Amino acid sequence: MAKGFNKIPAMGGQGGMMQQIQKLQKQMEEAQAKLAEETVSATAGGGAIKVVMTGDQKCKSVEISPEFLKDADAEMLQDMVLSAVNMALDQSRELQQKMMGPLAGGLPF
Repeated sequence: MAKGFNKIPAMGGQGGMMQQIQKLQKQMEEAQAKLAEETVSATAGGGAIKVVMTGDQKCKSVEISPEFLKDADAEMLQDMVLSAVNMALDQSRELQQKMMGPLAGGLPF
């Protein structure tokens, strides 16, 4: 049999990569936990509607000004709530990208 063909390949490179992946996984878990605690808010209708959302896209609250309800019709209210929710989602996604984006750049591929 030829020399060197039955040897097990060295695991040094793969072991180091596994450690990097485990470290990165821990960092991602920590960032996700932080995102769950961070909040963003968006308003519509000049502040008549306010939506608060977490960094992991969970809606925490929707506030509607009682003054706004006196003159608002249902369709306008729905449009404003929808607008505020979508703005809060966009802000939450931006926050998520800001916190998670650098971690994705550290993947050893």
